[in-house]
Amino acid sequence: MTVPEIDPADPGVLLDPFTAYGAAREDSPVARMPVPGLGSLWIVTRHGDARAMLTDPRFAMDAKSYLRPPGIPEHCLRYMRTMSELDGPEHTRLRRLASPAFTARRADAFRPRFERIVDGLLDALPEGEVDLHVHLSRPLPMEAICELVGIPVADRPRWRELGAAVAAGYGDGTAFTKAVPEIVEGARAAVARCRAEPGDDLVSELLRTRAEDGDRFTDTELVALVWHLVLAGQTPTNLVTNALHALLTHPDQLAALRADPDLLPGAVEELTRWVGPQLLTTPRYTTEEVVIGDVVIGAGEAVTAAIASANRDPRAFDSPDELDVTRAPGAGHLAYSHGPHFCLGAAFARVQTEVALGAVLRRFPDLALVGEPRPIPDGGTWRLASLVVTR
Repeated sequence: MTVPEIDPADPGVLLDPFTAYGAAREDSPVARMPVPGLGSLWIVTRHGDARAMLTDPRFAMDAKSYLRPPGIPEHCLRYMRTMSELDGPEHTRLRRLASPAFTARRADAFRPRFERIVDGLLDALPEGEVDLHVHLSRPLPMEAICELVGIPVADRPRWRELGAAVAAGYGDGTAFTKAVPEIVEGARAAVARCRAEPGDDLVSELLRTRAEDGDRFTDTELVALVWHLVLAGQTPTNLVTNALHALLTHPDQLAALRADPDLLPGAVEELTRWVGPQLLTTPRYTTEEVVIGDVVIGAGEAVTAAIASANRDPRAFDSPDELDVTRAPGAGHLAYSHGPHFCLGAAFARVQTEVALGAVLRRFPDLALVGEPRPIPDGGTWRLASLVVTR
C-alpha cells in the first residue's frame, strides 16, 4: 500500500484541511507528514483506527510530545508539565483526583455564571457591524477560566490579556513566553488565596479533594492544573466562532435550531464534530513496532490521529460531510480526543459553547454574515481571523 504524504505547507492543506485529510483517509488508514522539530509524523486517518490508537498503551506520551518555545524561565517549567503530558500511574493518580471536579454535573452548575459572562459580553457589543470573534469568542474562555479559578474581578483585565497571548499560541512566541511567568504567579496566588479563604470555585474544590487513601494535590500540582486550564481552556475561542460561521452559512440548519432550541445540546456536538478547531491529537510515540491496516510503524515513531478526517469518516457517520443539527447520537466524535487523555475540561467547553450559541441566536434573530471570513493558516487548528456580522 502506498502511504500518502500530506505537505503541511501546502495552501490546500492549510485552507481546507477537511478535504485534504479526507482524501488521505480514503487512500489509506495512515498518512505521513514532515514536521519541523518532529521529523516524519504518522497520521492515523480513520475513526476506528484513531479510537483504537488513543486507547492503546503502545502509543505513549513522550517528552517530545509537547514542544515549548524557547525563553520560558526555568522556575516555570515544573508547572508546565501537566497531566496531559503524563502516562501510567502518575497520570492515573492526578486524573483520579481531578475528575470529580470536571463532571458534566459540575460544569452545568457553572452554567448561570457562564450565562452572566456571555450576557455581559453581548450587552457590551458596539453598534453597527461587529466582529463576534473579537467581542465574544475570544474573551469568553478566559472570563470563564477566571470564574472557575476564582480570580478576583480587579485582576481579570490582565488575565484577559494573558489569555489572548496564550490563544495566539506558539506562533506569537514572544507574547506567549512573556505570558507564562505572569500566569504561573497568578496561579500560585490563586491557590494560596483559595487555601486561606476557600470559595465556590474549582481550585477550592480541588484543595478539599482527598482520595480514599489520603492522597491529595500538592500546591505545585494545582498550579500546573491552573496552567492546564489556561492552555487547554481556549478551545471555545475558535469553536464558538467556527460554529456560528457554520450556522450562518447553512441557513437551513440555523432555521432548524431557531425553530427548536431543544436541539442545541446535540447541535453543539454536531458542530464540534463538523468544524471543531483541533485538527490533530497530541503526538504519541510507539513503544514497539505497530501495524495499522497493512502499514508497519516502527518503534519510537511519532503518531497522531487526524481529528479532521476521523470526524468525517463515512465508516463511522452517515453523510459525514453534511452538517445536520438533528443528527442522532452515534459514533462519538474525537474532537476532545479519546481514552485516558480525553479532554478533562470537555464538559465545561460544551456548556460554554451551548450558552454562547443559545444567547446569540436568541438575542439576534436577524443575525447575518458580512463578507466571508478568511481562515488563519495553521497546521494544527482550524480557526478564522474574524466573524463580522450585522444584527
